[in-house]
Amino acid sequence: MPAPISDFDFSLPPERIAHHPARPRDSARLLHVTAGGLADRIVRDLPDLLRPGDILVANDTSVIPAQLTARRGQARIGITLDQPRPDGTWHALARNARRLHTGDVLTFDGAGDLTATVTARDPDGGVALAFNFQDEGFAAALRQAGTLALPPYIDRPSGPRPEDQQDYQTIFASQEGAIAAPTAGLHFTPALLAALDQRGVGRATVTLHVGAGTFLPMRGDDVLSHRMHAERGVITAQAAAAINIARAAGGRVIATGTTSLRLLESVVDDAGVIHPFAGDTSLFILPGHRFRAADLLMTNFHLPRSTLFMLVCAFAGTARMRAAYAHAIAAGYRFYSYGDATLLEPA
Repeated sequence: MPAPISDFDFSLPPERIAHHPARPRDSARLLHVTAGGLADRIVRDLPDLLRPGDILVANDTSVIPAQLTARRGQARIGITLDQPRPDGTWHALARNARRLHTGDVLTFDGAGDLTATVTARDPDGGVALAFNFQDEGFAAALRQAGTLALPPYIDRPSGPRPEDQQDYQTIFASQEGAIAAPTAGLHFTPALLAALDQRGVGRATVTLHVGAGTFLPMRGDDVLSHRMHAERGVITAQAAAAINIARAAGGRVIATGTTSLRLLESVVDDAGVIHPFAGDTSLFILPGHRFRAADLLMTNFHLPRSTLFMLVCAFAGTARMRAAYAHAIAAGYRFYSYGDATLLEPA
C-alpha cells in the first residue's frame, strides 16, 4: 500500500525557490543520491558520473506560448491551453470558467481573427475549445498573442520576461506542444553535450507534451484517488531501437526528467524492452512501482506533496529522498523549475 500523503510533505523555505536559472546552465548544482550516501556536485560533472555505453534519454518537447486572454462579450477570461485532442479541439484550463457555456464564442486579445468555440465543460474548470485556425495559422496566432504559462512559484508579477523565452526552453526542444518545460533538460549546454559525446555516452530523445495539469496540486489526503491528466507521448522506432541496443550491450539508461521516465515506463515490457509508441499516458508512479525502463534518473527538486516527489521516492526510496531533500535545503540548493538538479540511483 502507498504511504499516506503526509510522508511526501516537507517544509521548504521560500528563499530556496529559484526564480531564474543558473548561468551558464550547466553550472547548476547536482546532488548525486546513491545507496552509499549523498555527494555534492555540479551538472558539468555529469560525464564523470556516467560510463561509456550509457544512453541519456531526454524529452524533446518544445514549450508553446499557451497563456491567452480571452473575451466573451465584456467578460475577461484567462485561458491556459492544456492538451490537443484527436478531434482537433484543445483542452484548456479557464479562470472564471463558470462564465463559460457550451456554444460560447471567444475572441483573444492581440490575436487578430483568432476565435474559439466552447464545445464542452469539465467540472474541474476545464473546457474544450474548437479554434478557427489550425496548424501553422494557429501557431502563428499563439506566437502573436500567447505568453509562456510559467509555473506559479516563479515570481513574475508582470508576466514572463524576455529572457524567459530562452531560459524556459531546453536544448533538446524540437516538437512543439508542451505547456510546461521538462525542466531537467534545462541544465544542458552544447559544451556539456560535447563532453558526454567524448565520454562515449549515447543520446536518444522521446516526446512527452507536458500539460497544464502538472501545476495542479493534489487534492485531499487519499493518494490513490488522485487522477493524473493524460499527456501525449511519442517514442519513435529509431529511439526505441537505440535505447534497447545500448541496454543490451550493458549500458545504463539515464532518464532525463520525470517526463522521460514516465513515458518510458508506460511502454516498457516485462523484459525491459522499450517499444515504439504514439498516444496518451496518464501513468501515476507511486512507491512500490517496479521500474523496468531506466537505471538512473536526473531530475530537479520537486514540490512537497506532489506526484513528482512521489515518483522520485518510488525510484530512489522515500527515506533516502527525504534525507536528500533535507540535505539540499540545509546546503542551499535551489528548488523547482529553474533550480538545481539531482542524479538518482534506484533503491
